Amino acid sequence: MGADDHIAVQGEPRIDAARQRRVAAALRAFLPERAVLLAAEDTRPYECDGLSMYRRLPMVVALPETDEQVREVLTTCRAMDVPVVARGAGTGLSGGAMPASDGVLLSMAKFMRVLRVDPLARIAVVQPGVRNLAISEVAEPFGLYYAPDPSSQIACTIGGNVAENSGGVHCLKYGLTVHNVLALRGFTAAGEPFEFGSAAPDAPGLDLLALMIGSEGMLGVITEVTVKLLPQPETAQVVLAAFEDIGRAGDAVAAIIAAGVVPAGMEMMDRKAIEAVEPFVNAGYPMVEAILLVESDGTSEEVAEEIARVSAIVRQAGATDVRVSRDEAERLRFWSGRKAAFPAVGRITPDYYCMDGTVPKKRIGEVLRGIQEMEKKYGLACANVFHAGDGNLHPLIFYDANRPDELERTERFGAEILELCVAVGGTITGEHGVGIEKIDQMCVQFSTDELAAFHAVKHAFDPKGLLNPGKAVPTLSRCAEFSRMHVHAGKLAHPELPRF
Repeated sequence: MGADDHIAVQGEPRIDAARQRRVAAALRAFLPERAVLLAAEDTRPYECDGLSMYRRLPMVVALPETDEQVREVLTTCRAMDVPVVARGAGTGLSGGAMPASDGVLLSMAKFMRVLRVDPLARIAVVQPGVRNLAISEVAEPFGLYYAPDPSSQIACTIGGNVAENSGGVHCLKYGLTVHNVLALRGFTAAGEPFEFGSAAPDAPGLDLLALMIGSEGMLGVITEVTVKLLPQPETAQVVLAAFEDIGRAGDAVAAIIAAGVVPAGMEMMDRKAIEAVEPFVNAGYPMVEAILLVESDGTSEEVAEEIARVSAIVRQAGATDVRVSRDEAERLRFWSGRKAAFPAVGRITPDYYCMDGTVPKKRIGEVLRGIQEMEKKYGLACANVFHAGDGNLHPLIFYDANRPDELERTERFGAEILELCVAVGGTITGEHGVGIEKIDQMCVQFSTDELAAFHAVKHAFDPKGLLNPGKAVPTLSRCAEFSRMHVHAGKLAHPELPRF
């Protein structure tokens, strides 16, 4: 069976009942009966992650509570040639945690302990099931916090953040997960323990920490994470700039960065997103074509100077209205709309598809205009909400899965957005990961040699290919088939591969 054979976009593969019973019995040799689920009504909650358009029942769900139990799950599955998909909170948006119908869904939900907070070293050691926001909550009494703040931070777990290299509103200044995690502990597919990184400035041997972060559960299963904590800033303010042209708003982002300003956060929302959000949270947004939220934090003097510079730049770029938060309550209100954008959109459309491409900041305006043209081409609306400071776009395509062909048009719309991102020098993902959602676009982004190198890394960690199979890195034969169906400018990608 090839890696891609584990992916079934349509329909639900049949589960081999005899194999299911054998695997469950093997797991129950060391796990309590309640920690091994196989009845459909028990496994149904694990059939998908936040990308709910694709669903599949796992053969078995395992819920270990200790490191030793995780190790035994992995060694047992390896001995039986059973795929393993690790899962955190299930908030991911690329299908990275979609289970295998012939495999074990390894839930890390019970790993919820904060093991240690060291305010002097400014670190926290936590288990992977600890929520992102909970880290800042336990650090707050020491005047510290954890910087990466995905919109789902109230629910998403640090283990999932590590798997996808999540970002958030403040990643522009403070970095992604990879810049805020110091060390990881866990197990390979063979059940061998590993430790990457260190709480110290450096660690002996090859630096494999960054390789593990963002590897989407394909290289190992994480059981412990050491994160960096930062001092809470003295003060923060937000500039809200309104624009009557979305391209001008995109150009303003490039102008701010070009001026040497690195804000704590810089987010953009277009009219469709504003119209969805404002009735939902009453953030006080003007009804314009786009708004830009730019936050400065630090000392009072630093913030005052940066806010004045940003205000001048956005006015010069064509902002029709510029507001500065007057107090903490107003700052939080400005951000409340951005944080609530996804659920707000969910109130006004039966379904939506959240994309995750990244483009050079100077090309944001061009790409947004391109998305507007695609709306006409596919006959579907699209709201744009994104991390403007690092060019990480999150277009939200509105559709109704109950209408014939709308899902298929939505998928093509999303694919074209990602391919436009690549065409202007960007990438197909910024923080949501590849999963199953963007696996075909990997064939557009990377060459045959690059994909072969990715497979070689995977093989070094997981020779049997049992961890999260069929995700993130496509097989070369899949890319050849995708290229056969998908010709760009009269040229086939990967021309050296045979077509079939």
